[in-house]
Amino acid sequence: MSTAIYNPFREIDRFLDQVAQTTNSPSGSMPLDLYRDGDEFVAKMDLPGVDPESIDIDIDDRTLSVRAERKDDSVHTDDKSHWVSRERSYGSYARQLTLGTGLDLSKINADYADGVLTLTIPVAEEAKPRKIAVNSVSKASAPSVGTGDESGDSQD
Repeated sequence: MSTAIYNPFREIDRFLDQVAQTTNSPSGSMPLDLYRDGDEFVAKMDLPGVDPESIDIDIDDRTLSVRAERKDDSVHTDDKSHWVSRERSYGSYARQLTLGTGLDLSKINADYADGVLTLTIPVAEEAKPRKIAVNSVSKASAPSVGTGDESGDSQD
């Protein structure tokens, strides 16, 4: 027969974990996936429950900033409601990305669907890989150098 060892700190740890998860300040994280798809970069950020009208995206120099807000729509003000558990975060979120050279900042596109903000950042034309044609010059058509009559015969 096994007996469980009593841990007086278990309940305190559980309580502190709950307090850390239930604060009204957001975690501040905006999880991001970033990948290249052909001639564009795609950034996907999780923003569940955010009103699309609250999303603000701007670029200053080469810094792209994304701000959004998730409002607490579940606040209970009557005396009959009491929180049992509260783990969802609310408030303002912000994330900045430093963009490198070679991107076309004037053509960035943003879409928001199903709680995911998708930014499409195209590669600038001058930064795209391209082939350089090699011109072939045959020896027969090439101008010759030093082909004058060097025998010393002169025709006056």
